[in-house]
Amino acid sequence: MKDNYDVVIVGAGIVGAALAVAVAKACSAIKIAVVEASPTLVEPSCKQFDPRVVALTKTSQHFLHAIGAWEGIKQQRHCPYRDMQVWDGEGNGHIHFDSRDQRTDALGHIVENSVALMAIHRQLSACTNIDLLRPQRVESFRRTDGEGIAVTLDCGVVVQASLLIAADGAESHIRKSAAFAMREWDYGHQAIVTTVRTEKSHRFTAWQRFMTTGPLAFLPLSDRGSEHHCSIVWSCENDLAKELMALNETDFCRRLGLAFEHKLGAIEWVDKRYSIGLRQRHAKHYVQNNIALVGDAAHTIHPLAGQGVNLGLFDAMALSEEISRAVQRQVPLHDLSILRRYQRRRLSDNLMMMAVMEAFKRLFGSRNLALHWLRNEGLRQVDNLSLLKKIIVKYALK
Repeated sequence: MKDNYDVVIVGAGIVGAALAVAVAKACSAIKIAVVEASPTLVEPSCKQFDPRVVALTKTSQHFLHAIGAWEGIKQQRHCPYRDMQVWDGEGNGHIHFDSRDQRTDALGHIVENSVALMAIHRQLSACTNIDLLRPQRVESFRRTDGEGIAVTLDCGVVVQASLLIAADGAESHIRKSAAFAMREWDYGHQAIVTTVRTEKSHRFTAWQRFMTTGPLAFLPLSDRGSEHHCSIVWSCENDLAKELMALNETDFCRRLGLAFEHKLGAIEWVDKRYSIGLRQRHAKHYVQNNIALVGDAAHTIHPLAGQGVNLGLFDAMALSEEISRAVQRQVPLHDLSILRRYQRRRLSDNLMMMAVMEAFKRLFGSRNLALHWLRNEGLRQVDNLSLLKKIIVKYALK
């Protein structure tokens, strides 16, 4: 049995699903298959927060608005952050970003993964030119004589298309099977993620403390007017992470409060904790004949600035625009020039962000006294230069 499509997207997470909707809405004549391994979509809980969140920038917000998903996110649950406080936990360097300096109502929004995914999937379900194939896995694929690609699913169905897009995450089966060359290394860190309730209001502020053992972020959450819940991402060395994960709830709250310098008072409650190994990955190329990588399939970075999903959405935006451009100009989707344009737009930007994040990690993770002085002095100087702060925010939170 064979089914013919124009585009096959493997992975129906935030990036893959958003890409499918963007292409489907821009090109109504395009037929898209989205292949997803998980059997069901997890509904957002009305009783508790999802431990996984994304810090969406303005550009990501505009993209989600353009594909119709932002309204659904607003109706469910999201939290704007209007300020950002960043400081060196082992010195006195500090920098404060204020949305008012940018003449905007917020620097970004904290959104639970399940909320964002549900809003995007509602739009996906409404697109008549998208078939969501779940639960299905890609067993193999091969290029065909007709300049297309044939994808065999584990159910035995063969799906044929002009373009195969890998949005199947950091351990991408498509990337590995197509032998994309990678640069990667292990950080030797774990990210502990969970939700906490704090004694004091988070004041719609994103907080980040840098320590030599790794950064700690408190990201504001809001539900029914509450300002006392935060999502935390505590990135720390493997041995410390193991120690923290073994603590009971009371002792973990105490250790977390100390690490956060009690900026929001006592940590009154903590939800279930999850520990995620951190590894940097970057494909040397994002494209081959008939194949493109997007999101975590192409790159993963340290979560210290919360940019991972944003970079993936920027990939989705750029690739959808190149596909739309090709359709308008009647260029076949198997034409490699389409994919090369996408790669030119995204590879250098992603490399730059990854380099900046790596520099931050190494700078604040160093125990060298000279670097310790340099980073504190640097934070103080930047905090006093309003124009430079505006430039930083404009690029980092675009």
